[in-house]
Amino acid sequence: MSVTTAGRPEEDASSDAATLRSGSLGTADIAFFVVSAAAPLTVMAGVAPLALLLGGIGAPVGYLLAGLTLAVFAVGFTTMSRHVTSGGAFYAYITRGLGRPVGIGAALLALVGYNGMEIGVYGLLATTTRDTVHALFGADVPWLPVSLAGLVLIGYGGFRSIDFGAKVLGVLLVAETGILVLLAGGVLIEGGAHGLSLASLAPAHVFVPGTAAVLAFAFAAFTGFESTVIYRREARDPARTVPRATYAAVGFLGLFYAFIVWIAVQAFGDDRVVRAAGEDPAGLFFTAITTYVGGWAADLMHVFIVTSVIASLLAFHNAINRYALALAEEGVLPRRLGRIHPRHRSPYVAGLAQTALGAVVVVAFWAAGADPYQQLLLWVNTPGMIGLLLLQLLAAIAVPCWFRRIRHTEGALRTVVAPVLATLLLATAIVLVVTHIDLFTSASPAVNVLLVAVAPAVFALGLPLAWWLRRSRPDVYATFGTERPETSE
Repeated sequence: MSVTTAGRPEEDASSDAATLRSGSLGTADIAFFVVSAAAPLTVMAGVAPLALLLGGIGAPVGYLLAGLTLAVFAVGFTTMSRHVTSGGAFYAYITRGLGRPVGIGAALLALVGYNGMEIGVYGLLATTTRDTVHALFGADVPWLPVSLAGLVLIGYGGFRSIDFGAKVLGVLLVAETGILVLLAGGVLIEGGAHGLSLASLAPAHVFVPGTAAVLAFAFAAFTGFESTVIYRREARDPARTVPRATYAAVGFLGLFYAFIVWIAVQAFGDDRVVRAAGEDPAGLFFTAITTYVGGWAADLMHVFIVTSVIASLLAFHNAINRYALALAEEGVLPRRLGRIHPRHRSPYVAGLAQTALGAVVVVAFWAAGADPYQQLLLWVNTPGMIGLLLLQLLAAIAVPCWFRRIRHTEGALRTVVAPVLATLLLATAIVLVVTHIDLFTSASPAVNVLLVAVAPAVFALGLPLAWWLRRSRPDVYATFGTERPETSE
């Protein structure tokens, strides 16, 4: 059966007969997409040293607190996912709870946010590849060909079937987490620099002036975890699989991040790690694994950081394609973007469009003489991160608003208490990120103001768009965010 759009079957009749491949993804597969998007190795080797430098040895607890906050958010989020089956995920939930104008703004924000999170990372791919080639072979490579090659590779991965992507991400995720586990094993066996210590958990080390900055970094490290619901139409038993994958991803990331940062503290010692992070933040983890495992492991870590970035790009690319597919089915985006490949059952036209957009942005930054890390990554990625945090906040607000209006058998803890608590915690997270934006961008105050303004400005554009749709395309507006029939083989 082909996908039909409620209220507009005559328009869908001309679309491809192929549908997304339902029943392809289990809990582990979806979790691979989410955890891969977070890029654990890249976050640890690239960002955790800064968290230690700013927050001291109490930094591991910051990652636990961020994980707990998002677990609270997941309670209401996954409860609503059992009732709302739209492939639009965030914007569908927000539409149900807060109305179509807000939902349309959220849809625009989701597109810009996810694209920002992915396209900026092509700059990171270029810099990590360049650093790896230089470290292993002493050669220098230009960054543009690396980014363009990455675009082609990721475009191909998104073109193939979703189960192909899940298998690739599974292998890459095992590699990047495995090298960190290898580091942890070496540190634990040796007993760290001066014996293992739990001083990182002491309140005196957790509640310090730099804790706010650590929390900002920690929340950013989970960006994209909510994309589990995007794969609902391709999941096996989605009512069970999606919530399980969400909790598994949040739980794994929170515990793993905290554990690995604690391992870094043990590797250098409570009294030495902050100074080591300040002297060489980029080399902290490489120094640790060289000391406790060997130089060969440091070489592997260099390679696996590159594959970690590739995994993150592929995960975000697949999420973007499915958001574009949902909006094409809504009639908000061109219908052609909703076409699905007859063999691979992937939203391949949306994928081609996203790849083309990424190429335009990458080439534009290169032509402007921009730095792939300082400008392409940080200036494009940061608005995307803020946008996704804002979407999480709106979704948390939407949950109790929606459940208040319908008859249901869910308990108040899931439909009121947890979402309200999540709203307060996520609002705090956004304030922390915005007030410490200079740590993410290393840019001037004027540039930072512009980067922070992108997300609310994009969301605000949804209001006039909603007004235009209601006036000029009332059929599209009336069915926006509504349920659509599930696909079948």
